Amino acid sequence: MSKSQYSAWQLRMLPFLSWKNRVTADTIRADLISGLTVAIVVVPQAVAFASIAGMPPQYGLYAGMIPPIIAAFFGSSWHLMSGPTTAASIVLLSSLSVYAEPMTPEYVGLALTLTFMVGVIELMLGLARMGTLVNFISHSVVVGFTTGAAILIASKQLKNFFGVPIPRGGNLFETLHHFSHQLPNTNGYVLAIAALTLVSGMVVKKRYPKVPFLIVALLAGSFLGVALNLLFGSDVTAIKTVGALPQTLPPLSAPDFSLDTIQKLAPAALAMTLFALTEAVSIGRAIGIRSGQLVDGNQEFIGQGLSNIAGSFFSAYVATGSFNRTSLNYQAGAKTPVSAMTAGFLEIFIVLAIAPLVAYLPTAAMAGILFIVAWGLIDIPAIKHIFSSTHSERGIFLVTFLSCLFLDLEFAIMAGILLSLVLYLMRVSKPRILARIPDPNLPNRKFSTGGSHLQECPQLHIMRIDGSLFFGSVAYVREKFVRLEQQHPEQKHLAIVAQGIGFVDIAGADVLANEAERRRADGGGLYLINVKSGLWESLEECGALDKINPNHIFQSKSAALHGIFQKFDKSKCRECTARIFTECATVEFTDTRQATRERQPALEVYPEAVLEADAEAAGA
Repeated sequence: MSKSQYSAWQLRMLPFLSWKNRVTADTIRADLISGLTVAIVVVPQAVAFASIAGMPPQYGLYAGMIPPIIAAFFGSSWHLMSGPTTAASIVLLSSLSVYAEPMTPEYVGLALTLTFMVGVIELMLGLARMGTLVNFISHSVVVGFTTGAAILIASKQLKNFFGVPIPRGGNLFETLHHFSHQLPNTNGYVLAIAALTLVSGMVVKKRYPKVPFLIVALLAGSFLGVALNLLFGSDVTAIKTVGALPQTLPPLSAPDFSLDTIQKLAPAALAMTLFALTEAVSIGRAIGIRSGQLVDGNQEFIGQGLSNIAGSFFSAYVATGSFNRTSLNYQAGAKTPVSAMTAGFLEIFIVLAIAPLVAYLPTAAMAGILFIVAWGLIDIPAIKHIFSSTHSERGIFLVTFLSCLFLDLEFAIMAGILLSLVLYLMRVSKPRILARIPDPNLPNRKFSTGGSHLQECPQLHIMRIDGSLFFGSVAYVREKFVRLEQQHPEQKHLAIVAQGIGFVDIAGADVLANEAERRRADGGGLYLINVKSGLWESLEECGALDKINPNHIFQSKSAALHGIFQKFDKSKCRECTARIFTECATVEFTDTRQATRERQPALEVYPEAVLEADAEAAGA
């Protein structure tokens, strides 16, 4: 059965129906290889991300087991890999550290509750088909946040990288202040481990890109730590280690559903949801462009939501799409979501096998890894592109970036998103309005924007509106109408070229209707030219069509000018020497013919068939 033979409801509830026919013996082989590759890389990443999040190391691994399986099964992307990420981890720490001490059972309980809340919001947005929300979050917000987060990650690891005590909490500048005072007390053994981890990881990443550099870096740091302890003794080196991980499957857990906890975590849940969804859908679509797949944002919302809801009951904290693991999955040859499911299952067995060995992993080596992660988050080309772009994009980046450094991260995300939405609304609230004047120097006297060499009709002003007429733009449009009347009170007639108006709501329809009635009472009229069917239907639904008068709506410029010309005060036409329109030549005919023309309605003199013929002849 093909994809088209399933209903939309079936594909939403069971999205694997859309790709199950892609699964063959060849794809399964490729997916197993890519899944194993990702599972191996996930282990050091997950431990590092858990450290960033203030969670015990095993919880980072748990977040890479069940959530990616659920997200792959219910999502739409063939290659998206979900699990713990840097951004989600640092937002988690920033949000929860004010309520509980990291690494404590209370902190872990809050993290699981936050994960459940994020999953519920994601699922609700997906079912409500709100996947387009991520399109309104500027890329500058993402770049600004990740840049600020990178600096915070590195600052939080200074104590582990140099082996000096720095008080927990505090902002960036307090951390740097304490570090500057503790720098003379640097532990040389710890610094050597961290530096070797950092250098080896960077070298392998640059020279051998196909080799899992994080694993190589961790092994290098761990071997040096073991060697230093054997040579000088752990009492002398004072090298701290991560400690052994529990050699168990992800234990069952339960979020806290108390109203007080939910109210306390609601702002953080909303901010994390928006950023997590932006991250996941953006990554899925970016890889989809390469693989030729059209990713369904609504289905990804559902998949991410179900993965976090399930994860909260299996000791996993917030999971979302990971760019590094998704890219690796695609480059390793993954063909279907079976790869992500394979990675989740294989990680369970890998963790069971290596859990005791993590006891030898120095925290200094983890600090070196996190320095690499932080540096990788800073997208220099993207920042240069933003600063070479518009003022608004630079403003969005700087507000988000500085908010990360000075405010809580969840508020930094919200501030960046809010600013990008405000700037977007400011742009769309001012539709482009241009004067249109027939140019005798152009074929068929085509309209142009005018200039000093062109003269407008004394009785008619023609304008073009490009943009939507909605509640946010009506004030700007009304202001233009008022200013036009003040500057040219003799132009009683107003024609609007409406082909650029894509949407009108009741507020926009009322502006047009009120302008039509006002001009009619003043002896003039309002006319619409090149009206799209959608605009016509909207005006009719809002009750504005009758007020404007359907006879004042034309589908071609020639027909419009023919009809509007009949409404002119011909005595003024006789006084006018500009001859703006071809119809102006008719005022030179005999008085009898002129009088007859003035007495008859426009549609009698120019019946519809004639108007259409004139329109075709004029090439309008």
